[in-house]
Amino acid sequence: MASRSPIVQTPLGTIPVDDREVRVTLHTSHDGVEYVGRLFFAESGWENNGIPDRSVLPGRTTDDVLRRARDLQLEELAQRYRRANAEKRKYHGLRQLTMELLAKVRYQNRVAVGMRTGLLDPAAGQHELDLTENEMMTLIRQMKFQAGIES
Repeated sequence: MASRSPIVQTPLGTIPVDDREVRVTLHTSHDGVEYVGRLFFAESGWENNGIPDRSVLPGRTTDDVLRRARDLQLEELAQRYRRANAEKRKYHGLRQLTMELLAKVRYQNRVAVGMRTGLLDPAAGQHELDLTENEMMTLIRQMKFQAGIES
């Protein structure tokens, strides 16, 4: 409970889809129960993380998740990209900040539950809560600069 579970980004390579080169990256984190991976697709020239696949790849370990991602065939990756692209959001920067904020809300809740159940030292837990709150405020302040910007 005391350690954070940051999102680990693992580049998987590029795939050709409809005359485009698409970068595929696996984002993996622990959700408190299991490791969950989500594929992100970015066309060449995109500087952000790209667009997320709508489904997740669960596993008991980060290696399990990575193995599941690497087991996907080229055509399966292309289909997932096409689906994500058809449903893509226009405001990637704002969406990314929102996802980071939600991850911090979930983490803050896990820390608070750990404190209330006695699994986490109150002083250490309070420090984590304060640190996470500051990080959340930084994200919130950044949101106004990303709002309305298509990327």
